Amino acid sequence: MIHRKDVRVSETREHMRGGSGKVTVRHYFKPEEIKARTRLCAELRIPAGAGIGNHDHMDEDEIYIIRQGTGIMTENDKEFTVSAGDAIVTGQGASHSIRNPGPDDLVITAVIIKY
Repeated sequence: MIHRKDVRVSETREHMRGGSGKVTVRHYFKPEEIKARTRLCAELRIPAGAGIGNHDHMDEDEIYIIRQGTGIMTENDKEFTVSAGDAIVTGQGASHSIRNPGPDDLVITAVIIKY
């Protein structure tokens, strides 16, 4: 199965997980298209000043691959900078958030896998 980049389903989420601004979610695949227990497989585009609020992942892991830009990520109350080329995995009950201090868009490939 292939989903061409120009026909992928997109949605905009305001205040995603309690974060600021709007985040664009462009789905690579919807969960029902993947046999593995997957909740999300998408590109997240976070403009300057926006972010995804703090949330946890119980019984699942979330993988972020930073493709463009720089972000400030918090995981279990520890803050660090992430940038293009970085890969992050969080889960097993850990909480995290991410925000874009700007000036460019922060673009992330995100995959959430259920246990």
